[in-house]
Amino acid sequence: MTKREYLAPWERAFERILTPFEEFLHRQTTMGVLLMLCAIAALIIGNSPLAPGYAHLLHTKIAIVAGDWRIEHSVHHWINDGLMTLFFFVVGLEIKREVLVGELSRLQQALLPIIAALGGMLVPALLYATLNGSPPESQGWGIPMATDIAFAVGVIALLGPRVPKSLVTFLVALAIVDDLGAVTVIALFYTDSLDLHYLGAALLILALMVVLNRLGVRRPLPYFVFATLLWIAFEGSGVHATVAGVFAAWTIPARPRLSTMSFADRLERLLQRYREADEPGKPLVNNPTQTTTLWQMAQTVDLAVSPLQRLESALHLPVTYVVIPLFALANAAIALSPRDIEAAVSGTVAPGIVLGLVVGKLLGIAGGVWLASRLGIGRLPQGVSMSHIVGAALLAGIGFTMSIFIADLAFFGNDALINAAKMGILAASLLSGLAGYAWLRWVAPGPVPEAH
Repeated sequence: MTKREYLAPWERAFERILTPFEEFLHRQTTMGVLLMLCAIAALIIGNSPLAPGYAHLLHTKIAIVAGDWRIEHSVHHWINDGLMTLFFFVVGLEIKREVLVGELSRLQQALLPIIAALGGMLVPALLYATLNGSPPESQGWGIPMATDIAFAVGVIALLGPRVPKSLVTFLVALAIVDDLGAVTVIALFYTDSLDLHYLGAALLILALMVVLNRLGVRRPLPYFVFATLLWIAFEGSGVHATVAGVFAAWTIPARPRLSTMSFADRLERLLQRYREADEPGKPLVNNPTQTTTLWQMAQTVDLAVSPLQRLESALHLPVTYVVIPLFALANAAIALSPRDIEAAVSGTVAPGIVLGLVVGKLLGIAGGVWLASRLGIGRLPQGVSMSHIVGAALLAGIGFTMSIFIADLAFFGNDALINAAKMGILAASLLSGLAGYAWLRWVAPGPVPEAH
């Protein structure tokens, strides 16, 4: 009897270690925990004797040179404008998927999270503006508009079955619209003077990527090459370079070449050919028919999965466990001396951000959903009550990643305001997370029974 499976000498033992680790990496709570640990580590480093060396490392220049062409930036800039482009690329893929086949694909289903997201962006910005009416403080109005979905969903995951699954779906859809709004704000309002030559080059590259899509090109390499050129063009244009990630994502093909049944029929034929070509006792490497058939089966699987799905899946782990943690380490080192805390509390930037994220998100999202429901514009998701929406609105006040990103753009070059803004973001995120957890745990009812 032939062996059905070959395992290397240490493979079984290695899998016993690896499998639980892989499961841990794919848990919703893991990214939130990792982000929290990185933020705490950055805070400790930023308020320790290591702070000067840490700052020196972040300001170290790294250059890419090709002949007379040169791009030179600090490590901090490469993380925020380079690596974070991957984060925005994944955000763009998620937005496109949701718009095409997800919660935002049907207008009736999409209306409620869209209205909630709009309220959750406008009200925080207005509340911030009431405390910060003149520059440079007024430039931070976009900071409290953002929601960090990783932290928010991570908190919900801690609550387990007490929270209806449809509430998670609603919050994710809301965050997708929120991300699209944040990207639009960055592109329109946090852009330096435009270089029309570079901007024209960016539009041309984007058009070529659309042509690739229309021609049916599904290999990732051509898109990667053009996306890199698109990033360079945006970097020179004055529009924030990370926006290139979102635009590039929208050119990635979202539909597979094979339909579900075409895939099944083709795979069945190939599997039958594979079985018929089997020669007992002869290794696969010496059976060219079986080897060729295996390659064709692999290609068939590729044709049944859209490039958008493959890229989103492939980039999820590196973005989640490399890019975002590095961003947190590079941006959360806030000075917390008594003098810095006093300056933040006595100023208007940090209180404005706390007011916007904690109160503004609650009023904007819960108020928007309540008003839309009363007007008959949208319906609450199955199993979700208005009390659940209040809990989700509180969690939406966690604005860590995108809020810190916008703070660096809004107050570029003003370290005091950046420090105050980040202090406000951390305080608001902590308050929102605790309030949202407490509300959903002890105030909101369990899942509403589904109607039969």
